[in-house]
This record gives sequence, C-alpha cells and structure tokens, in this order.
Amino acid sequence: MLLAIDAGNTNIVFALHDEDRIIHKWRISSANSRTADEYMVWLSQLLKFEDLDASVITGAIIATVVPQTLFPLQLLCRRYFRCEAMVVGDAKVKLNVNVKLPNPEEVGADRLVNAVAAQKKYGGPMIIIDFGTATTFDVIDDKGDYYGGVIAPGVNLSVEALSMAAAKLPRVAVEKPDKVIGNSTISAIQSGIFYGYLSMIEGMVARITAEYGGPMKVLATGGLAPLFSDATNIIEYVDQELTTYGLFEIYSANIDRT
Repeated sequence: MLLAIDAGNTNIVFALHDEDRIIHKWRISSANSRTADEYMVWLSQLLKFEDLDASVITGAIIATVVPQTLFPLQLLCRRYFRCEAMVVGDAKVKLNVNVKLPNPEEVGADRLVNAVAAQKKYGGPMIIIDFGTATTFDVIDDKGDYYGGVIAPGVNLSVEALSMAAAKLPRVAVEKPDKVIGNSTISAIQSGIFYGYLSMIEGMVARITAEYGGPMKVLATGGLAPLFSDATNIIEYVDQELTTYGLFEIYSANIDRT
C-alpha cells in the first residue's frame, strides 16, 4: 500500500492507498519539532485500530510546504516502512504539469499536486479554490498547465487575527448566519467572516475568469469547501480528496517510469 503524506502549515494528512482507493486517512497538527519516532508512535496506534501494521506500507510520497517537516517524515518512511519516499519538488519526480511562471520553484507543492489531480479528474481550464491556512485560487489552463494564482489569508486565520487584535471581539465559529445584518456582536462577526469571504470568492472568480478570457470550471477543496459551496452557485465541484488523489497519481506515474 502507498502512504501519501500532505504536510501543510496547520495539519499533516496521512492517507493510506490501496491501488487508487483511499482506505484510511488520518490527520495530526503540524509541529516543526516532531520527530520520526513521534510520528510512528502515533501512526502505529492508528494502524493497529484498523488491524494493520507497518509492513502493509510498501511505498510513500511526501508533499510539504513546511521545510522543517521533510527530514523527519523521510526518516519515518526509511526507518519504519523500509522505503525511500518520493518528494514532490525533487527534480527526479515528474509532475507532467508545466508551470508558466518566471520562478516555478515558488509554487507550493500542495498547489502543484492539486493541479495534477484537477487536470486528471476534471480537465481545464479550471480555478481551484483551496480553503487551508491560506485561501488560494490556482488557475489551470486548457492544456492542463499551471497558469498562476492568488493567495489570500485563510478564513480561520482571519478569525484568529481579529480576536487577537481587538480586545472586545470574541473568537467565533465559522458558520453561515441567517442574515447579513447582524443583531449582536457575534452575529455581526460571523456575517463579516462568512459573507465577506463569500463575496471575495465570487469576486475573485469573476475577475480571474474575465482576465483569462473564457469560461472556467470552479472546484473547491479544503475543510471549509462544503460550507461555502452550499452558499454559491459558482462552485461546480467539491473534492475533499483532491490532494491525496494527486499524490497517488504522481507516485503512480513516476513508479511507471522506473
């Protein structure tokens, strides 16, 4: 089985693939100081809950936007799973996506993985909205190439910043309020967060589409994707497994080359 590891700024996702099917998916908070042994203690217990052990893992692939996590995750695979993990961004790992930017190395590994998955599953041209620590808009052109994108502060990051910077404003849950005009501090904040981000999403999609010069599919992924997609008709697809599917596709394509 393949262990696909997606290390983000907030969480690290471990997905266990049997062929092209995700059979288990686990999440742990990102911590730059966590060691390979600590990862294994946690992961071995989760495998045991599913009546599995480390021997079922025969390959691994890592995508990380946090450089400090790379070495311990590679060591985890080497020491406990007896395999050398593929790393997205390594020159030997081909993505089959052209990055049409002056400095292609600036694009985060997770965004490129999403581009691979979106092109494979849905085709371009497409806008991928990823609700993570940042809210990103990635543009895939009609040839499946990475065309560029937009990075905005994430929803939860904005909520946290607001509560930290304003002493009298509480931290609130991100949810859709009944009305735009709030009748309390909490409902006013919820409206500002939810409808403010919804307006940003709709506005950015309109601007990107106009600048691109033609109709585009719109796909959302990430934890808050269902919440916002239910409130607008501009999002055509929601795919919570986009990144892990992309990791599987990249691994499979590169294994076939060896």
